Amino acid sequence: MTVLVMLVTRVTRLSVVLAAAGAVFAGAQAAHAAPGPAASTAPAASAAGEPAEVGVVGRGSVQATPDLMRVNVGVELRRDKAGAAFAAVKEGAAKLTDALLAAGVAPRDVRTNDLSLGAEYQKYPKLVGYRASQGMEALVRDLSKADAVIDAVAAAGEEVRLSGVSFEISRSQALLKEARAAAYRDAQAKAEQYAALTGRRVGRVMKLEEEGDSGPPRFTMAEKSSISPGQGTVTIIVRAIYELV
Repeated sequence: MTVLVMLVTRVTRLSVVLAAAGAVFAGAQAAHAAPGPAASTAPAASAAGEPAEVGVVGRGSVQATPDLMRVNVGVELRRDKAGAAFAAVKEGAAKLTDALLAAGVAPRDVRTNDLSLGAEYQKYPKLVGYRASQGMEALVRDLSKADAVIDAVAAAGEEVRLSGVSFEISRSQALLKEARAAAYRDAQAKAEQYAALTGRRVGRVMKLEEEGDSGPPRFTMAEKSSISPGQGTVTIIVRAIYELV
């Protein structure tokens, strides 16, 4: 009777040991098969949750014919005495002003922009006289009178100097608004194209910056005309960043 009890007890202990060993082996297999922290899908979910953006550059240009002309003219001469030179240049400037007014320039559109008087030396200290000059600017609002204004300047006297002419657009603010709208439409169209290529839609504007053209409006001079304003171009460039949803 005692022997039987001991045998049963040994078999029971062996079963317990084998069961424990099987549990340990199964746990090791499960630990080997289960993905560790490096195999987590959290980074992919985070990347998918990040907002997508697209940056584009839009350009808008509006063409118009300039309707203003600025004429830079002046009087320059030399006299033996400083007072005589200054008086003579004032007289010549008055004569030039009368010629501009007679050609159709309004009095409010004629202004003095330079006045100088200085001694001239053949070889210092040998003084040879005094040179005086007065520069003027005339704004011609009616371009049909442009040729007449230039002819009047040329006939005003030998002491008169013509420095050049430039053309402007009086309604530049309205043209800037048109160019700005065209630039924004261009940027919007590019953003929508990129959104379609990536299977998304254009969301809100994240950033919008404007930069003007690199220089003043450029003019193409017309042929067979002595004075022509040509064609002017006003350009606006915008840089925009859109959200893609």
